[in-house]
Amino acid sequence: MKKIGVSQKAIIFDREGKILVLRRSGTAPSNPGKWDFPGGDLEFGEDAIGGIIREIREETGLEVKNLNLFDVESHINKEGDFWVTIAYIAKAVSDKVILSYEHDEFKWLTAEDFLELESSEKLRRFVGNLTTH
Repeated sequence: MKKIGVSQKAIIFDREGKILVLRRSGTAPSNPGKWDFPGGDLEFGEDAIGGIIREIREETGLEVKNLNLFDVESHINKEGDFWVTIAYIAKAVSDKVILSYEHDEFKWLTAEDFLELESSEKLRRFVGNLTTH
């Protein structure tokens, strides 16, 4: 049976307008070594806003403010599953990042600098849409 999944990502800005990017660890189940944003799969029955706040805390240790829905993307993956990704933008309350095991490096970058990194097409689309808003 094909799966329908919902994932979420947060583009978090610091005081200087740079965005937080995380490098997926080498043992990540998908896109190992690629650059990412905090987020993950929404759990069954979980509130979407509560879910993205939970993922941000788990993966970065950050608290955020001004969390707003930004973009939505959907696609069928190579396994034939249908995925919807909800993207948010937010501002970091502090800049003290504490990474979880899922990521092994982080950087605060401009959107333009992010587009120079190896990442998924979905995330590149989200960042590209930042400049049109």
